[in-house]
Amino acid sequence: MAVADQFELTDRDFERVRQLIHAYAGISLSQQKRNMVYNRLVRRLRSHGGLAFDRYLDLVQADGSTEREAFVNALTTNLTSFFREPHHFELLAQRARSARERGAGALRIWSAACSTGEEPWSMAMVMREAQQPAEILATDIDSEVLATAREGVYPAERAAGLSSDRMRSHFLRGTGSKEGLVCIRPELRPLVRFAQCNLQGADWPAGPRFDVVFCRNVVIYFDRDAQRRLAERLAAALVPGGLLMVGHAESFPAGHGAFRACGRTAYRLAGH
Repeated sequence: MAVADQFELTDRDFERVRQLIHAYAGISLSQQKRNMVYNRLVRRLRSHGGLAFDRYLDLVQADGSTEREAFVNALTTNLTSFFREPHHFELLAQRARSARERGAGALRIWSAACSTGEEPWSMAMVMREAQQPAEILATDIDSEVLATAREGVYPAERAAGLSSDRMRSHFLRGTGSKEGLVCIRPELRPLVRFAQCNLQGADWPAGPRFDVVFCRNVVIYFDRDAQRRLAERLAAALVPGGLLMVGHAESFPAGHGAFRACGRTAYRLAGH
Protein backbone atom coordinates (compact mmCIF):
# COMPACT_ATOMS: atom_id res chain seq x y z
CA MET A 1 0.00 0.00 0.00
CA ALA A 2 1.32 3.47 -0.84
CA VAL A 3 2.16 5.74 2.07
CA ALA A 4 -0.28 8.38 0.82
CA ASP A 5 -3.10 5.81 0.92
CA GLN A 6 -1.94 4.31 4.21
CA PHE A 7 -2.21 7.67 5.97
CA GLU A 8 -5.29 9.04 4.23
CA LEU A 9 -7.35 11.24 6.56
CA THR A 10 -10.93 10.85 5.36
CA ASP A 11 -13.73 13.28 6.10
CA ARG A 12 -15.18 10.71 8.49
CA ASP A 13 -11.87 10.30 10.32
CA PHE A 14 -11.38 14.05 10.63
CA GLU A 15 -14.86 14.54 12.04
CA ARG A 16 -14.18 11.76 14.51
CA VAL A 17 -10.95 13.48 15.60
CA ARG A 18 -12.89 16.71 16.14
CA GLN A 19 -15.50 14.93 18.27
CA LEU A 20 -12.91 13.10 20.37
CA ILE A 21 -10.69 16.11 21.14
CA HIS A 22 -13.80 18.09 22.09
CA ALA A 23 -14.94 15.29 24.39
CA TYR A 24 -11.53 14.78 26.00
CA ALA A 25 -10.24 18.37 26.21
CA GLY A 26 -13.07 20.74 25.32
CA ILE A 27 -11.15 21.90 22.24
CA SER A 28 -13.18 22.90 19.17
CA LEU A 29 -11.18 22.31 16.00
CA SER A 30 -12.27 24.19 12.88
CA GLN A 31 -12.24 22.71 9.40
CA GLN A 32 -9.14 24.81 8.71
CA LYS A 33 -7.15 22.68 11.20
CA ARG A 34 -7.26 19.57 9.01
CA ASN A 35 -3.62 19.81 7.87
CA MET A 36 -2.48 20.41 11.43
CA VAL A 37 -4.38 17.35 12.62
CA TYR A 38 -2.87 15.22 9.87
CA ASN A 39 0.71 16.38 10.50
CA ARG A 40 0.54 15.84 14.25
CA LEU A 41 -1.34 12.55 14.35
CA VAL A 42 0.57 10.87 11.54
CA ARG A 43 3.54 10.67 13.93
CA ARG A 44 1.39 8.66 16.32
CA LEU A 45 0.27 6.39 13.47
CA ARG A 46 3.90 5.68 12.60
CA SER A 47 4.76 4.99 16.24
CA HIS A 48 2.16 2.21 16.15
CA GLY A 49 3.60 0.58 13.06
CA GLY A 50 1.68 2.54 10.45
CA LEU A 51 -1.91 2.17 11.60
CA ALA A 52 -4.59 3.71 9.41
CA PHE A 53 -6.41 6.68 10.95
CA ASP A 54 -9.60 4.74 11.67
CA ARG A 55 -7.70 1.94 13.43
CA TYR A 56 -5.70 4.48 15.39
CA LEU A 57 -8.85 6.26 16.58
CA ASP A 58 -10.27 2.88 17.64
CA LEU A 59 -7.15 2.53 19.79
CA VAL A 60 -7.68 6.01 21.30
CA GLN A 61 -11.29 5.19 22.15
CA ALA A 62 -10.63 1.73 23.60
CA ASP A 63 -11.50 1.20 27.26
CA GLY A 64 -8.46 1.88 29.45
CA SER A 65 -6.56 3.27 26.44
CA THR A 66 -3.00 4.36 27.14
CA GLU A 67 -2.98 6.23 23.82
CA ARG A 68 -5.65 8.78 24.78
CA GLU A 69 -3.19 11.02 26.62
CA ALA A 70 -0.75 10.96 23.67
CA PHE A 71 -3.65 11.86 21.34
CA VAL A 72 -4.53 14.92 23.46
CA ASN A 73 -0.87 15.89 23.81
CA ALA A 74 -0.40 15.75 20.04
CA LEU A 75 -3.29 18.13 19.37
CA THR A 76 -2.50 20.64 22.12
CA THR A 77 -0.79 23.82 20.95
CA ASN A 78 2.05 24.97 23.23
CA LEU A 79 3.45 28.37 22.30
CA THR A 80 4.92 30.39 25.16
CA SER A 81 7.89 32.47 26.29
CA PHE A 82 9.26 34.10 29.42
CA PHE A 83 7.28 37.24 30.36
CA ARG A 84 5.01 36.88 27.34
CA GLU A 85 2.53 39.82 27.27
CA PRO A 86 4.59 41.75 29.85
CA HIS A 87 1.74 44.07 30.87
CA HIS A 88 0.25 41.15 32.80
CA PHE A 89 3.44 40.68 34.78
CA GLU A 90 3.49 44.40 35.59
CA LEU A 91 0.01 44.02 37.13
CA LEU A 92 1.23 40.94 38.99
CA ALA A 93 4.19 42.90 40.36
CA GLN A 94 1.85 45.65 41.53
CA ARG A 95 -0.31 43.09 43.34
CA ALA A 96 2.83 41.57 44.91
CA ARG A 97 4.11 44.93 46.19
CA SER A 98 0.71 45.80 47.60
CA ALA A 99 0.46 42.45 49.38
CA ARG A 100 3.91 42.87 50.85
CA GLU A 101 3.14 46.38 52.13
CA ARG A 102 -0.05 45.08 53.76
CA GLY A 103 1.66 42.02 55.20
CA ALA A 104 -1.00 39.92 53.50
CA GLY A 105 0.90 36.63 53.57
CA ALA A 106 1.55 34.34 50.61
CA LEU A 107 -0.32 35.09 47.39
CA ARG A 108 -2.02 32.13 45.73
CA ILE A 109 -1.45 32.24 41.96
CA TRP A 110 -2.59 29.82 39.25
CA SER A 111 -1.00 29.40 35.83
CA ALA A 112 -3.91 27.49 34.32
CA ALA A 113 -2.31 26.54 30.98
CA CYS A 114 1.37 26.60 31.84
CA SER A 115 2.73 24.77 28.78
CA THR A 116 6.50 24.27 29.07
CA GLY A 117 6.73 26.41 32.19
CA GLU A 118 7.93 29.82 31.09
CA GLU A 119 4.78 31.49 32.46
CA PRO A 120 4.87 30.13 36.04
CA TRP A 121 8.64 30.54 36.29
CA SER A 122 8.16 34.19 35.21
CA MET A 123 5.57 34.54 37.97
CA ALA A 124 8.07 33.13 40.47
CA MET A 125 10.70 35.63 39.31
CA VAL A 126 8.25 38.50 39.89
CA MET A 127 7.46 37.24 43.39
CA ARG A 128 11.11 36.81 44.28
CA GLU A 129 11.98 40.28 42.99
CA ALA A 130 9.14 41.75 45.07
CA GLN A 131 10.22 39.69 48.09
CA GLN A 132 6.61 38.53 48.36
CA PRO A 133 5.81 34.96 49.48
CA ALA A 134 3.70 33.03 46.99
CA GLU A 135 2.20 29.64 46.26
CA ILE A 136 2.11 29.17 42.48
CA LEU A 137 0.14 26.30 40.97
CA ALA A 138 1.05 25.50 37.35
CA THR A 139 -1.23 23.15 35.42
CA ASP A 140 -1.66 21.91 31.88
CA ILE A 141 -3.55 19.14 30.14
CA ASP A 142 -0.40 18.01 28.29
CA SER A 143 1.76 15.67 30.38
CA GLU A 144 4.78 16.06 28.10
CA VAL A 145 5.05 19.83 28.44
CA LEU A 146 4.51 19.51 32.20
CA ALA A 147 7.60 17.31 32.39
CA THR A 148 9.62 20.04 30.63
CA ALA A 149 8.15 22.69 32.93
CA ARG A 150 9.07 20.75 36.07
CA GLU A 151 12.62 20.24 34.88
CA GLY A 152 13.09 23.98 34.30
CA VAL A 153 15.91 23.56 31.77
CA TYR A 154 15.75 25.51 28.50
CA PRO A 155 17.89 26.36 25.48
CA ALA A 156 19.63 29.64 26.25
CA GLU A 157 17.96 31.37 23.31
CA ARG A 158 14.56 30.88 25.00
CA ALA A 159 15.69 33.36 27.68
CA ALA A 160 17.55 35.68 25.32
CA GLY A 161 15.03 38.48 25.75
CA LEU A 162 15.54 38.77 29.51
CA SER A 163 17.70 41.43 31.11
CA SER A 164 21.20 40.54 32.29
CA ASP A 165 20.04 41.19 35.88
CA ARG A 166 17.24 38.65 35.58
CA MET A 167 19.53 36.12 33.94
CA ARG A 168 22.01 36.40 36.83
CA SER A 169 19.33 36.34 39.51
CA HIS A 170 17.13 33.52 38.27
CA PHE A 171 19.15 31.18 36.02
CA LEU A 172 22.22 28.98 36.10
CA ARG A 173 24.14 28.62 32.84
CA GLY A 174 25.10 25.14 31.67
CA THR A 175 28.72 24.15 31.12
CA GLY A 176 30.39 21.21 29.43
CA SER A 177 27.73 18.85 28.08
CA LYS A 178 25.08 21.37 29.21
CA GLU A 179 26.60 24.25 27.23
CA GLY A 180 23.88 26.31 25.56
CA LEU A 181 21.30 25.51 28.24
CA VAL A 182 20.00 27.52 31.18
CA CYS A 183 18.41 26.16 34.34
CA ILE A 184 15.98 27.74 36.79
CA ARG A 185 17.77 28.51 40.07
CA PRO A 186 16.94 26.41 43.15
CA GLU A 187 15.65 29.51 44.97
CA LEU A 188 12.63 29.68 42.64
CA ARG A 189 11.64 26.02 42.74
CA PRO A 190 9.81 25.98 46.11
CA LEU A 191 7.43 28.65 44.82
CA VAL A 192 5.93 26.51 42.03
CA ARG A 193 3.96 23.25 42.13
CA PHE A 194 3.04 21.45 38.91
CA ALA A 195 -0.03 19.27 38.28
CA GLN A 196 -2.05 17.99 35.34
CA CYS A 197 -5.47 19.58 34.87
CA ASN A 198 -8.10 19.59 32.13
CA LEU A 199 -9.88 22.95 32.32
CA GLN A 200 -13.01 21.32 30.88
CA GLY A 201 -12.83 18.39 33.30
CA ALA A 202 -14.51 17.85 36.65
CA ASP A 203 -11.35 17.90 38.78
CA TRP A 204 -10.11 21.41 39.51
CA PRO A 205 -7.54 22.57 42.07
CA ALA A 206 -8.71 22.23 45.65
CA GLY A 207 -7.87 24.57 48.49
CA PRO A 208 -8.38 28.29 49.12
CA ARG A 209 -9.30 30.63 46.28
CA PHE A 210 -6.62 32.27 44.15
CA ASP A 211 -5.51 35.89 44.27
CA VAL A 212 -4.39 35.84 40.63
CA VAL A 213 -5.15 33.48 37.72
CA PHE A 214 -3.43 33.49 34.34
CA CYS A 215 -5.62 31.63 31.82
CA ARG A 216 -4.11 32.78 28.54
CA ASN A 217 -4.30 31.65 24.93
CA VAL A 218 -6.30 28.51 25.61
CA VAL A 219 -10.00 29.37 25.40
CA ILE A 220 -9.62 30.38 21.75
CA TYR A 221 -9.94 26.64 21.15
CA PHE A 222 -13.20 26.38 23.15
CA ASP A 223 -16.70 27.00 21.82
CA ARG A 224 -18.85 29.74 23.32
CA ASP A 225 -20.66 27.48 25.79
CA ALA A 226 -17.34 26.11 27.05
CA GLN A 227 -15.98 29.66 27.40
CA ARG A 228 -19.05 30.70 29.39
CA ARG A 229 -18.69 27.71 31.73
CA LEU A 230 -15.00 28.43 32.18
CA ALA A 231 -15.69 32.06 33.12
CA GLU A 232 -18.17 30.85 35.78
CA ARG A 233 -15.64 28.43 37.23
CA LEU A 234 -12.81 30.97 37.23
CA ALA A 235 -15.03 33.48 39.03
CA ALA A 236 -15.66 30.84 41.70
CA ALA A 237 -11.92 30.10 41.94
CA LEU A 238 -10.86 33.72 42.61
CA VAL A 239 -11.01 35.75 45.80
CA PRO A 240 -13.13 38.92 45.65
CA GLY A 241 -10.94 41.51 43.95
CA GLY A 242 -8.80 38.78 42.42
CA LEU A 243 -7.15 39.26 39.03
CA LEU A 244 -7.72 37.22 35.87
CA MET A 245 -5.33 37.57 32.93
CA VAL A 246 -6.37 36.24 29.50
CA GLY A 247 -4.72 36.06 26.09
CA HIS A 248 -4.31 38.95 23.69
CA ALA A 249 -7.10 37.63 21.42
CA GLU A 250 -9.49 36.65 24.21
CA SER A 251 -12.30 38.57 25.91
CA PHE A 252 -14.53 35.85 27.38
CA PRO A 253 -14.60 37.31 30.95
CA ALA A 254 -16.23 40.48 29.58
CA GLY A 255 -19.49 38.58 29.19
CA HIS A 256 -19.56 37.60 32.86
CA GLY A 257 -21.22 40.10 35.18
CA ALA A 258 -18.73 39.65 38.01
CA PHE A 259 -15.62 40.66 36.04
CA ARG A 260 -14.51 44.25 35.44
CA ALA A 261 -11.77 45.20 32.98
CA CYS A 262 -8.74 46.61 34.81
CA GLY A 263 -6.11 46.72 32.08
CA ARG A 264 -5.27 45.25 28.71
CA THR A 265 -6.84 41.73 28.67
CA ALA A 266 -6.93 41.85 32.47
CA TYR A 267 -10.04 41.59 34.67
CA ARG A 268 -10.83 42.04 38.35
CA LEU A 269 -13.48 40.00 40.12
CA ALA A 270 -16.09 42.21 41.77
CA GLY A 271 -15.45 42.70 45.48
CA HIS A 272 -13.08 44.67 47.68
